[in-house]
Amino acid sequence: MITERLILVALLCTASGTIYAQEPNPTAQQQPQQPIMPTETENHVPLYRIQVVGRDIPAINYWHRSGSTKIGFAGTSLLPQGKGEANVSSKGQTFINAKFQGFVPANSFGVEYLTYVLWAITPQGRPVNLGEVMPGGGKAEMNVTTSFQQFALIITAEPYFAVTTPSDLVVMQNTVKSDKTTGIIDTVNVHFNLLPRGAYMQTAGQHAVLNPVKPNDKSPLQLYEAINAIQIAEATGAAQYAPDILAKAKQELENAQALDSKKSQRKEMITYARGAVQDAEDARVSTLRKIVEEKQRQQQLAVQQAQDAAQQAQLAAQQEALQRAQADAQRAQAEAAAANARAAQAAAEHSAAQATDQTEQMRERLKAQLNQVLQTQETARGLIVNLSDVLFDTAKYTLKPDAREKLAKVSGILLAYPGLKVQVEGFTDNVGGDQYNLTLSQQRGDAVRAYLVSQGVSPDNITATGYGMSNPVADNATATGRAQNRRVNLVVSGSAIGVQQSQPTPSAALPQGTSNPPQ
Repeated sequence: MITERLILVALLCTASGTIYAQEPNPTAQQQPQQPIMPTETENHVPLYRIQVVGRDIPAINYWHRSGSTKIGFAGTSLLPQGKGEANVSSKGQTFINAKFQGFVPANSFGVEYLTYVLWAITPQGRPVNLGEVMPGGGKAEMNVTTSFQQFALIITAEPYFAVTTPSDLVVMQNTVKSDKTTGIIDTVNVHFNLLPRGAYMQTAGQHAVLNPVKPNDKSPLQLYEAINAIQIAEATGAAQYAPDILAKAKQELENAQALDSKKSQRKEMITYARGAVQDAEDARVSTLRKIVEEKQRQQQLAVQQAQDAAQQAQLAAQQEALQRAQADAQRAQAEAAAANARAAQAAAEHSAAQATDQTEQMRERLKAQLNQVLQTQETARGLIVNLSDVLFDTAKYTLKPDAREKLAKVSGILLAYPGLKVQVEGFTDNVGGDQYNLTLSQQRGDAVRAYLVSQGVSPDNITATGYGMSNPVADNATATGRAQNRRVNLVVSGSAIGVQQSQPTPSAALPQGTSNPPQ
């Protein structure tokens, strides 16, 4: 069993801050590593910034099935005394026999690092974990295979052997031996594909506080790696997002700890410990994936909620406009009723000889009232109220809110004059075919008639007819003229205003009530 307690390390990194890799030489000074202090604060959260170091590593496309070739290894500024060499042969699979020396304990680079891992990296930056490097006396030897044909080799310090992405602590990298290396040389810039130093300590977010282990010689390194891997997975949030996998890793760690003091069962103990490491890494990766998916779902929900709110606001605005139109119609009706009552009282006081004047006055009063809403002119057929095509959507017959508001006022006025007849007549310009224009004019006329009826005008006193491009009132050769020809007229007549209803020549009109859709 492990007897030493874990020490607290409060190296916090914001998830949104920029974190880079540095390359101190751990062998240059034997003094304890000093904590990196925050350079600024955002929302009361420390923000750590570290100097950037890029790497260019030669990748080799090894000759296929052409025997073996030799490559070298050189230490980086993190491990300047590190070196090694390897024999590489491509035989369908690529076989690598490598020897290294010059290692220092991995936790020289930070308390979260316990071991080393050998990686193969393609020229496009895709890494594959080739296995754990286990130095003894500063030396190590490995025999591994990879399915890659062209790749670079690096060694990184890691918190445990089963990591799936290399850290930025590259301690050795392959080199080309000018007289012994054969193949096609390419370059890999691995800086952008590696994790920044301390990334395993900040994966749980702004409040991650790990308790990195201090390995000693009493227990195998694999046991400390298992503890480290589980702590990192827990800091990531695996207890919430991958509890089953994390529980399995913890059980394997308990099994390994139970066998730690039994030297005769050392192989079984290491087997349990390595299984715990692998399951902990699976829990960490699964957790990160689920966190990303959760954020995406939250973003989608926020977008949907915003869309729903906008739709509700639009419906509320439409309802408010309709209520205003109805209120205006009621006011207009009340005003017209009051005016009509006054006119009736005045008419009772006049003699029969003044009946004609009274009718003319009523017609003028009705004209003035209608003129307050829409342009109205007096003709031999009666009062003609003009609705321009701007009250409809282009090439449509649906009334716009402004059109409904005006027609509501008109209906209130008409209701104050019982017995009036209204002929709704639709016209278009000469753009488009005859049948299209005839149909559109009829549909617009029908829409106006239906709305007036909905506002209380008797359906027996109102008709609608479409005349298409016939009877233009202006020259269709100009835009202004065409705009004037696109209209719907309300022809108001009746004995109350001294004008009898009359029909224009209906040669181009659709039959009453016909409304074919536009082509």
